[in-house]
Amino acid sequence: MTAKSEAAAARATVYGCPRQGPNRELKKAVEGYWKGRVGADALHAAAAGLRRNTWRQLASAGVHEVPTGDFSYYDHVLDTTVMVGAIPPRHRDAVEADALDGYFAMARGTQEVAPLEMTKWFDTNYHYLVPELGPGTVFAADPAKQLGELAEARALGLAARPVLVGPVTYLLLAKPAPGTPADFEPLTLLDRLLPVYAEVLAALHAAGAEWVQLDEPALVQDRTPAELNAVRRAYGSLGALTDRPRMLVASYFDRLGEALPVLAKSPVEGLALDFTGPAAANLDALAAVGGLPGKRLVAGVVDGRNIWINDLSASLATLGTLLGLADRVDVAASCSLLHVPLDVSAEGDIDPRILRWLAFARQKTAEVVTLADGLSRGTGAIAAELAANRADLASRAGSPVTHDPAVRRRAAAVTDRDARRSRPYAERAAAQRAQLGLPALPTTTIGSFPQTDDLRTARADLRAGRIGDAGYEERVEAEIRDVVAFQEKAGIDVLVHGEPERNDMVQYFAEQLTGFLATRHGWVQSYGTRYVRPPILAGDVSRPGPMTVRWTAYAQSLTTRPVKGMLTGPVTMLAWSFVRDDQPLGETARQVALALRDEVGDLEAAGTAVVQVDEPALRETLPLRAADRPGYLAWATEAFRLSTSGVRPDTQIHTHMCYAEFGDIVRAIDDLDADVISLEAARSHMQVARELAAHGYPREAGPGVYDIHSPRVPSAQETAALLRTGLAAIPAKRLWVNPDCGLKTRGWPETRASLENMVAAARTVRSELPVS
Repeated sequence: MTAKSEAAAARATVYGCPRQGPNRELKKAVEGYWKGRVGADALHAAAAGLRRNTWRQLASAGVHEVPTGDFSYYDHVLDTTVMVGAIPPRHRDAVEADALDGYFAMARGTQEVAPLEMTKWFDTNYHYLVPELGPGTVFAADPAKQLGELAEARALGLAARPVLVGPVTYLLLAKPAPGTPADFEPLTLLDRLLPVYAEVLAALHAAGAEWVQLDEPALVQDRTPAELNAVRRAYGSLGALTDRPRMLVASYFDRLGEALPVLAKSPVEGLALDFTGPAAANLDALAAVGGLPGKRLVAGVVDGRNIWINDLSASLATLGTLLGLADRVDVAASCSLLHVPLDVSAEGDIDPRILRWLAFARQKTAEVVTLADGLSRGTGAIAAELAANRADLASRAGSPVTHDPAVRRRAAAVTDRDARRSRPYAERAAAQRAQLGLPALPTTTIGSFPQTDDLRTARADLRAGRIGDAGYEERVEAEIRDVVAFQEKAGIDVLVHGEPERNDMVQYFAEQLTGFLATRHGWVQSYGTRYVRPPILAGDVSRPGPMTVRWTAYAQSLTTRPVKGMLTGPVTMLAWSFVRDDQPLGETARQVALALRDEVGDLEAAGTAVVQVDEPALRETLPLRAADRPGYLAWATEAFRLSTSGVRPDTQIHTHMCYAEFGDIVRAIDDLDADVISLEAARSHMQVARELAAHGYPREAGPGVYDIHSPRVPSAQETAALLRTGLAAIPAKRLWVNPDCGLKTRGWPETRASLENMVAAARTVRSELPVS
C-alpha cells in the first residue's frame, strides 16, 4: 500500500464522550429518579436522547465511526461489572428485584447495604467503582446494555464501535471481595472471565458490530512478566475466536512500554495508542517493534485530558511518521473526551482572545477531523486551519497573561529552608497539645457542610444582581452561625465554618488568584452525578489579598473551641484545574504554594490555631510509571511544605486525602510533615490505617470512620467498631475521629445523624481506653 493510499484511508474517531448533556440533563434525570420525581421509563428516555444527540453531533462534525457503550448512568467500570455478572453477594437480591435500583445500590449503597469501594481512575479525577472478586466469583455474560446502544446508533445509520473495558484491565482494577484473603489476585480469574468476553463479542458481532474497542489503560503502568503473560493469553484467546468483530485494543494516559510488543504480536486487528505528553514515547517504541504491519493504528494525537488547542502542524508531523508503521492510520483524541467539558463556545465570559487558545470536547473533535482530513488530502486541504492555529499558538506564547516577572522572581528565590518547619514534629506536637487542650480521640470534620438550596440561590442571586454583597454576606454569616452551633451541640472538638461561601474547593480559590480563569459551563464528571468545573490555569499565579480569613475569623468569634482554617493545597489546585502546559508542573506548583503560604500566614495572624491544607489529589497525580514518580513527589511535597512551613510550632497543620490507593505514597505522606492527616478509610475497611502503621508513620492521623459518598447513616455501634479497627493500627494519642471527606454533597438530616453517631462512637471508645 503506498503512502498516498494509506493517507486516503485516514478516518476520524473518538474513544468516548462526555455523558452529561449541554445542561447536565443526565444529572438532573438521575437525581430526579433517586428522589422519585422521575420514573425509570423517563430516565431511560432522557438517556437515549442524550446518546442520540451525541452521536449525531459527532457524525455531523465528520467523525466516521462513533463509540457506543461508553455512556453510563454512573460509571463504566460498574457497567462492566454488570456485563460480566460479577455482582457482589450483598447486592444480588437488590439487582434481581430491580436491575436499575440494584445498580444504584452498588454505586451508592443503601441504609442496609454498603456500596462498592470508589477510587480514582488512574491519574485522573474521575472515580470508578472497584470490582469485588474472589475465588468463588462466577461470571455470566449480560450484554444487554452494549447491544441496546449499538442498535440505537445503527438505527441512525451510523458506523458504530462498541467500547468495553478490556478483561485484563478489569481484573487489575479489581480488589479481593470482603472475606477473601488479602493476597488473592483477581487476575487469576482470567481464564474464567475470557469465555464471558467471548460471548459478549459474539453477541455484538451478530448485532452488526464490525469493530469493538477493548480499553486496556492498565497496560501503560509497570507490569510484571506474569501480567504481561496474561495479556498475551487474553488476546491470543480472544483473537482466535471466529465469531467476533475485529478488535481494537486501546491504551491511553501514558506510554505502553513492555506491553506494546505483546499486543503488536497478538492476533488483534488494531491498536489505539496515545501520542501526547509522556505517551509521545509510543512513537519510537512502535518503530522499535517494527510497527503494526497488517493492523489498524488509531493515533491519539489530540490531548483528551487538557483544554489547550492542539498544535496541528506538530500532530500532522507525528501522523506522517506513523503512516509508515501501520497498514491504516486513523486519528483520534488521546483518550475518552469524558475528561474535558463539552463546548467552549458556551463560555461567553472569557476574553475572546483567550478563548481561541481553548478546545473542549466539541472543538477537540473538530481538531481530530481536521487532522484526518489533512492526513488524507494533504496540508493544502487544511491550509486555512493551519494558519489560524499557528496564529492562536503564537498569541498564547506571547501574551502578558502567561508571564508575571514579579511572581517568577519570588519563585526563583525560594530556598530549601523556606519549605521546612522551624521545629521537629515532636516539639511541635507538645506545643500544640498544650495550646489546644483536646481529649483523646478528638473529633472533627473534613471542612464542608451541606450546600443547601438557599445557599445556591443566594449565590445565583448575587451573580444576577438580585442581591448585593451585603445581603449575600449576611446569608453566609447566618449559615456559619448554624454550622458552628450544631457542631458545639453535637460535641465536636475541632470545628469548621462549613464553607458556605464556596462553590467548589478549587474554583473558590482560583477565582481569587491571578493566573486562573473560571468557566460557567465547563462541567466535567467526577463520579456519578457529581460534576465539577475545573478552573483553567493560564498564567503566573499570585494572591492579591486574603481569601478565607474573614469567614474563619467570624466562625472563631462564635466559639471558644478551635476552628480550622480551610485551604486547598497546591498539588490539588493543579490536579483539579486544567493546568498550563507551557512550563514544568513543579514551577507552577511553586507559584501556587507561595500564594497559599501568604494565606496561611494571615490565618495564623488572625488567631487561627489549626489550619488544614487539603491535598486529596496528591496520590491521583502520581505518574503511572514508577520511573517518573520520584521527580513528581519531590516537587509535590516541597510545594505543600512551602505552603505550610511559615507558621509557629504551636500552629497545627492538617491535611486531607480521599479515595485513592495510598500504599504507593506513604513515604511521601510522611515527607509532607503535616501534624495531622485525615484520609478515606471507611469503604476500604481501614486499609490506610494499616498502611500507615506498617510504614511507621509517626504523626497524628484520622482515617475516616464513615463514608460520606453514600446516603446511609452508620450507627454509633458500626462507627465505634471501625474506630476500634483503626486503634489496632494507630495508638489513641495519635488517632483522630472524622468522616471520610467533606459533607458538601450530603443533606442535613443524614449529616446531623451521622455526626452525632460519630461523636457518640468516639465517646464510647474513649471510655474504653486505659487510664494513663
